Amino acid sequence: MNHFLDIHKTDAAALRSMIDQAGAMKQARLGRPKAAPDDEQPLAGRMVALIFEKPSTRTRVSFDVGVRQMGGQTMVLSGKDMQLGHGETIADTARVLSRYVDMIMIRTFDETILTEMAEYSDVPVINGLTDRTHPCQIMADVLTYEEHRGPIAGKKVVWTGDGNNVCASFLHAAGQFGFDLTFTGPAQFDPEEEFMGFARQKGSKIVVERDPYKAVDGADLVVADTWVSMHDSQSAKERRHNLLRPYQVNAELMAHAKPDALFMHCLPAHREEEATSEVMDGPNSVIFDEAENRLHAQKAVMRWCLGV
Repeated sequence: MNHFLDIHKTDAAALRSMIDQAGAMKQARLGRPKAAPDDEQPLAGRMVALIFEKPSTRTRVSFDVGVRQMGGQTMVLSGKDMQLGHGETIADTARVLSRYVDMIMIRTFDETILTEMAEYSDVPVINGLTDRTHPCQIMADVLTYEEHRGPIAGKKVVWTGDGNNVCASFLHAAGQFGFDLTFTGPAQFDPEEEFMGFARQKGSKIVVERDPYKAVDGADLVVADTWVSMHDSQSAKERRHNLLRPYQVNAELMAHAKPDALFMHCLPAHREEEATSEVMDGPNSVIFDEAENRLHAQKAVMRWCLGV
Protein backbone atom coordinates (compact mmCIF):
# COMPACT_ATOMS: atom_id res chain seq x y z
CA MET A 1 0.00 0.00 0.00
CA ASN A 2 1.32 3.42 -0.98
CA HIS A 3 0.04 6.74 0.35
CA PHE A 4 0.56 9.82 -1.84
CA LEU A 5 0.96 12.50 0.80
CA ASP A 6 3.66 14.77 -0.59
CA ILE A 7 6.16 14.85 -3.43
CA HIS A 8 9.16 14.85 -1.09
CA LYS A 9 7.78 11.80 0.70
CA THR A 10 7.51 9.79 -2.53
CA ASP A 11 10.44 8.06 -4.22
CA ALA A 12 11.79 10.04 -7.19
CA ALA A 13 11.75 6.97 -9.43
CA ALA A 14 8.09 6.37 -8.56
CA LEU A 15 7.27 9.99 -9.38
CA ARG A 16 8.95 9.68 -12.77
CA SER A 17 7.06 6.45 -13.46
CA MET A 18 3.76 8.18 -12.65
CA ILE A 19 4.50 11.09 -15.00
CA ASP A 20 5.40 8.69 -17.82
CA GLN A 21 2.30 6.58 -17.24
CA ALA A 22 0.09 9.68 -17.11
CA GLY A 23 1.39 10.78 -20.50
CA ALA A 24 0.80 7.36 -22.00
CA MET A 25 -2.74 7.16 -20.60
CA LYS A 26 -3.51 10.61 -21.98
CA GLN A 27 -2.33 9.61 -25.46
CA ALA A 28 -4.40 6.44 -25.33
CA ARG A 29 -7.57 8.50 -24.80
CA LEU A 30 -7.12 10.94 -27.69
CA GLY A 31 -10.36 11.46 -29.58
CA ARG A 32 -12.55 9.54 -27.14
CA PRO A 33 -15.68 10.91 -25.47
CA LYS A 34 -14.96 12.01 -21.91
CA ALA A 35 -17.09 9.26 -20.36
CA ALA A 36 -15.68 6.47 -22.51
CA PRO A 37 -13.83 3.86 -20.42
CA ASP A 38 -10.10 3.35 -20.69
CA ASP A 39 -8.93 0.20 -22.46
CA GLU A 40 -7.52 -0.93 -19.14
CA GLN A 41 -9.91 -0.94 -16.19
CA PRO A 42 -7.53 -1.09 -13.21
CA LEU A 43 -10.10 0.31 -10.75
CA ALA A 44 -12.90 -2.10 -11.72
CA GLY A 45 -14.75 -3.11 -8.58
CA ARG A 46 -13.03 -0.39 -6.52
CA MET A 47 -14.70 2.34 -4.48
CA VAL A 48 -12.89 5.64 -3.86
CA ALA A 49 -13.93 8.14 -1.18
CA LEU A 50 -13.40 11.78 -2.17
CA ILE A 51 -13.48 13.99 0.93
CA PHE A 52 -13.74 17.77 0.62
CA GLU A 53 -13.36 20.12 3.55
CA LYS A 54 -12.45 22.87 1.05
CA PRO A 55 -14.51 23.79 -2.02
CA SER A 56 -13.19 22.43 -5.29
CA THR A 57 -13.72 22.43 -9.04
CA ARG A 58 -10.68 20.82 -10.67
CA THR A 59 -9.85 18.41 -7.84
CA ARG A 60 -13.39 17.11 -7.50
CA VAL A 61 -14.14 16.75 -11.20
CA SER A 62 -10.74 15.35 -12.21
CA PHE A 63 -10.67 12.68 -9.51
CA ASP A 64 -14.31 11.72 -10.08
CA VAL A 65 -13.90 11.45 -13.86
CA GLY A 66 -10.55 9.67 -13.51
CA VAL A 67 -11.93 6.97 -11.24
CA ARG A 68 -14.86 6.36 -13.58
CA GLN A 69 -12.67 6.19 -16.68
CA MET A 70 -10.63 3.48 -14.96
CA GLY A 71 -13.73 1.46 -14.05
CA GLY A 72 -14.17 2.45 -10.41
CA GLN A 73 -16.87 4.21 -8.44
CA THR A 74 -16.70 7.31 -6.25
CA MET A 75 -18.35 8.46 -3.05
CA VAL A 76 -18.11 12.25 -2.63
CA LEU A 77 -18.23 13.43 0.98
CA SER A 78 -17.98 16.87 2.54
CA GLY A 79 -16.33 17.58 5.86
CA LYS A 80 -19.63 18.97 7.15
CA ASP A 81 -21.49 15.80 6.21
CA MET A 82 -18.96 13.75 8.15
CA GLN A 83 -18.25 16.21 11.00
CA LEU A 84 -14.65 15.30 10.30
CA GLY A 85 -12.57 15.65 13.46
CA HIS A 86 -15.50 17.09 15.41
CA GLY A 87 -18.17 14.48 16.00
CA GLU A 88 -15.61 11.66 15.54
CA THR A 89 -11.83 11.50 15.67
CA ILE A 90 -9.85 11.45 12.44
CA ALA A 91 -8.39 8.11 13.49
CA ASP A 92 -11.81 6.51 13.95
CA THR A 93 -13.05 7.98 10.66
CA ALA A 94 -10.04 6.49 8.87
CA ARG A 95 -10.62 3.08 10.43
CA VAL A 96 -14.30 3.10 9.47
CA LEU A 97 -13.80 4.33 5.91
CA SER A 98 -11.17 1.63 5.37
CA ARG A 99 -13.93 -0.96 5.85
CA TYR A 100 -16.02 0.58 3.06
CA VAL A 101 -13.69 1.93 0.39
CA ASP A 102 -10.46 0.98 -1.40
CA MET A 103 -8.83 4.42 -1.43
CA ILE A 104 -9.30 7.87 0.13
CA MET A 105 -8.58 11.27 -1.39
CA ILE A 106 -8.87 14.17 1.04
CA ARG A 107 -8.78 17.94 0.41
CA THR A 108 -8.47 19.62 3.78
CA PHE A 109 -7.03 22.52 5.74
CA ASP A 110 -4.67 21.30 8.45
CA GLU A 111 -1.88 18.97 7.35
CA THR A 112 -2.28 16.95 10.55
CA ILE A 113 -5.73 15.79 9.39
CA LEU A 114 -4.11 14.27 6.29
CA THR A 115 -1.27 12.62 8.19
CA GLU A 116 -3.57 11.19 10.87
CA MET A 117 -5.92 9.88 8.21
CA ALA A 118 -3.01 8.08 6.55
CA GLU A 119 -1.64 6.77 9.84
CA TYR A 120 -4.87 5.00 10.77
CA SER A 121 -6.18 4.09 7.33
CA ASP A 122 -5.85 0.56 5.99
CA VAL A 123 -6.21 1.83 2.41
CA PRO A 124 -4.12 4.35 0.42
CA VAL A 125 -4.65 8.06 1.18
CA ILE A 126 -4.02 10.82 -1.38
CA ASN A 127 -3.36 14.46 -0.54
CA GLY A 128 -5.82 16.48 -2.64
CA LEU A 129 -4.55 19.68 -0.99
CA THR A 130 -3.70 21.00 2.46
CA ASP A 131 -2.78 24.47 3.66
CA ARG A 132 0.90 23.48 3.34
CA THR A 133 1.17 21.49 0.10
CA HIS A 134 -0.60 20.55 -3.15
CA PRO A 135 1.32 17.63 -4.70
CA CYS A 136 -1.30 16.53 -7.26
CA GLN A 137 -1.21 19.96 -8.87
CA ILE A 138 2.55 19.87 -9.35
CA MET A 139 2.44 16.36 -10.85
CA ALA A 140 0.09 17.83 -13.48
CA ASP A 141 2.43 20.80 -13.94
CA VAL A 142 5.47 18.62 -14.55
CA LEU A 143 3.48 16.56 -17.04
CA THR A 144 2.35 19.75 -18.80
CA TYR A 145 5.83 21.23 -19.04
CA GLU A 146 7.33 18.04 -20.42
CA GLU A 147 4.68 17.51 -23.07
CA HIS A 148 5.37 21.03 -24.38
CA ARG A 149 9.12 21.43 -23.85
CA GLY A 150 10.65 18.03 -23.01
CA PRO A 151 12.43 17.03 -19.79
CA ILE A 152 12.10 19.54 -16.96
CA ALA A 153 15.41 18.47 -15.38
CA GLY A 154 17.93 21.30 -15.45
CA LYS A 155 15.35 23.96 -16.32
CA LYS A 156 14.73 27.24 -14.48
CA VAL A 157 11.30 27.69 -12.91
CA VAL A 158 10.32 31.06 -11.44
CA TRP A 159 7.56 31.33 -8.87
CA THR A 160 6.20 34.84 -8.46
CA GLY A 161 3.99 36.14 -5.67
CA ASP A 162 3.11 34.23 -2.51
CA GLY A 163 5.19 31.25 -1.36
CA ASN A 164 2.06 29.24 -0.62
CA ASN A 165 1.16 25.54 -0.59
CA VAL A 166 1.51 25.17 -4.37
CA CYS A 167 4.91 26.85 -4.24
CA ALA A 168 5.91 24.43 -1.48
CA SER A 169 5.14 21.43 -3.67
CA PHE A 170 7.01 23.05 -6.58
CA LEU A 171 10.07 23.24 -4.32
CA HIS A 172 9.68 19.57 -3.43
CA ALA A 173 9.40 18.77 -7.14
CA ALA A 174 12.54 20.78 -7.90
CA GLY A 175 14.48 18.40 -5.69
CA GLN A 176 12.81 15.25 -6.97
CA PHE A 177 12.80 16.10 -10.70
CA GLY A 178 16.10 17.99 -10.78
CA PHE A 179 15.15 21.52 -11.84
CA ASP A 180 16.05 24.90 -10.31
CA LEU A 181 13.57 27.33 -8.79
CA THR A 182 13.71 31.05 -8.15
CA PHE A 183 11.16 32.63 -5.82
CA THR A 184 10.31 36.28 -6.28
CA GLY A 185 7.92 38.01 -3.91
CA PRO A 186 7.79 40.09 -0.73
CA ALA A 187 9.81 38.81 2.23
CA GLN A 188 6.56 38.38 4.21
CA PHE A 189 5.52 35.65 1.79
CA ASP A 190 8.76 33.68 1.43
CA PRO A 191 8.36 29.88 1.26
CA GLU A 192 9.25 27.95 4.40
CA GLU A 193 12.96 27.31 4.84
CA GLU A 194 12.20 23.61 5.25
CA PHE A 195 10.83 23.42 1.70
CA MET A 196 13.74 25.31 0.17
CA GLY A 197 16.21 23.25 2.21
CA PHE A 198 14.84 19.98 0.86
CA ALA A 199 15.40 21.05 -2.75
CA ARG A 200 18.88 22.38 -2.01
CA GLN A 201 19.87 19.13 -0.32
CA LYS A 202 18.84 17.32 -3.49
CA GLY A 203 21.16 19.54 -5.53
CA SER A 204 18.68 22.05 -6.97
CA LYS A 205 19.60 25.73 -7.14
CA ILE A 206 17.03 27.62 -5.08
CA VAL A 207 17.19 31.42 -5.21
CA VAL A 208 15.18 34.19 -3.54
CA GLU A 209 15.21 37.33 -5.68
CA ARG A 210 13.14 40.40 -4.73
CA ASP A 211 13.37 42.00 -8.16
CA PRO A 212 10.87 40.14 -10.40
CA TYR A 213 12.60 41.26 -13.59
CA LYS A 214 15.93 39.85 -12.46
CA ALA A 215 14.17 36.72 -11.23
CA VAL A 216 12.64 35.80 -14.58
CA ASP A 217 15.82 36.39 -16.57
CA GLY A 218 16.49 33.10 -18.37
CA ALA A 219 13.33 31.46 -17.05
CA ASP A 220 11.95 28.39 -18.83
CA LEU A 221 8.71 28.49 -16.84
CA VAL A 222 6.96 31.29 -14.93
CA VAL A 223 4.30 30.32 -12.39
CA ALA A 224 1.77 32.41 -10.48
CA ASP A 225 -1.10 31.69 -8.12
CA THR A 226 -3.90 33.67 -6.55
CA TRP A 227 -2.82 36.30 -4.04
CA VAL A 228 -5.73 35.81 -1.66
CA SER A 229 -7.67 33.00 -0.07
CA MET A 230 -11.45 32.86 0.01
CA HIS A 231 -11.11 32.92 3.81
CA ASP A 232 -9.08 36.16 3.99
CA SER A 233 -10.75 39.25 5.46
CA GLN A 234 -11.20 42.30 3.25
CA SER A 235 -8.45 44.16 5.08
CA ALA A 236 -6.08 41.23 4.66
CA LYS A 237 -6.87 41.06 0.94
CA GLU A 238 -6.12 44.76 0.50
CA ARG A 239 -2.83 44.47 2.38
CA ARG A 240 -1.75 41.46 0.35
CA HIS A 241 -2.67 43.18 -2.92
CA ASN A 242 -0.55 46.19 -2.03
CA LEU A 243 2.45 44.01 -1.23
CA LEU A 244 2.11 41.66 -4.19
CA ARG A 245 1.15 44.09 -6.96
CA PRO A 246 4.79 44.55 -8.13
CA TYR A 247 4.93 40.78 -8.80
CA GLN A 248 2.05 40.61 -11.27
CA VAL A 249 2.86 38.48 -14.32
CA ASN A 250 2.24 40.70 -17.32
CA ALA A 251 3.62 40.98 -20.84
CA GLU A 252 6.43 43.25 -19.71
CA LEU A 253 7.60 40.72 -17.11
CA MET A 254 7.31 37.74 -19.48
CA ALA A 255 9.44 39.63 -22.02
CA HIS A 256 12.39 39.25 -19.61
CA ALA A 257 12.07 35.44 -19.59
CA LYS A 258 13.19 33.19 -22.43
CA PRO A 259 11.15 33.74 -25.63
CA ASP A 260 9.67 30.26 -25.35
CA ALA A 261 9.09 30.37 -21.59
CA LEU A 262 5.78 28.83 -20.56
CA PHE A 263 3.31 30.42 -18.16
CA MET A 264 1.34 28.37 -15.64
CA HIS A 265 -1.36 29.09 -13.07
CA CYS A 266 -3.17 26.34 -11.16
CA LEU A 267 -6.52 28.22 -11.28
CA PRO A 268 -8.88 29.61 -10.24
CA ALA A 269 -7.34 32.95 -11.18
CA HIS A 270 -8.18 36.55 -10.36
CA ARG A 271 -7.47 37.99 -13.78
CA GLU A 272 -5.65 41.33 -13.86
CA GLU A 273 -4.38 40.69 -10.33
CA GLU A 274 -1.66 38.03 -10.12
CA ALA A 275 -1.59 37.75 -13.91
CA THR A 276 -3.08 39.66 -16.80
CA SER A 277 -5.47 38.14 -19.31
CA GLU A 278 -2.96 39.06 -22.00
CA VAL A 279 -0.53 36.56 -20.47
CA MET A 280 -3.12 33.97 -19.42
CA ASP A 281 -4.64 33.81 -22.90
CA GLY A 282 -1.34 34.38 -24.71
CA PRO A 283 0.70 31.95 -26.81
CA ASN A 284 3.03 30.98 -23.95
CA SER A 285 0.21 30.10 -21.56
CA VAL A 286 -0.60 26.44 -20.91
CA ILE A 287 -3.07 26.96 -18.07
CA PHE A 288 -5.86 24.89 -19.58
CA ASP A 289 -3.55 22.03 -20.59
CA GLU A 290 -2.36 22.20 -17.00
CA ALA A 291 -5.94 21.96 -15.71
CA GLU A 292 -6.71 19.00 -17.98
CA ASN A 293 -3.57 17.23 -16.86
CA ARG A 294 -4.84 17.07 -13.30
CA LEU A 295 -7.02 14.24 -14.62
CA HIS A 296 -4.24 12.25 -16.26
CA ALA A 297 -1.63 12.78 -13.53
CA GLN A 298 -4.03 11.79 -10.78
CA LYS A 299 -5.07 8.65 -12.62
CA ALA A 300 -1.43 7.58 -12.58
CA VAL A 301 -1.16 8.50 -8.89
CA MET A 302 -4.19 6.37 -8.06
CA ARG A 303 -2.80 3.40 -10.01
CA TRP A 304 0.49 3.71 -8.16
CA CYS A 305 -1.26 3.87 -4.79
CA LEU A 306 -3.16 0.66 -5.50
CA GLY A 307 -0.32 -1.07 -7.35
CA VAL A 308 -2.48 -1.57 -10.44
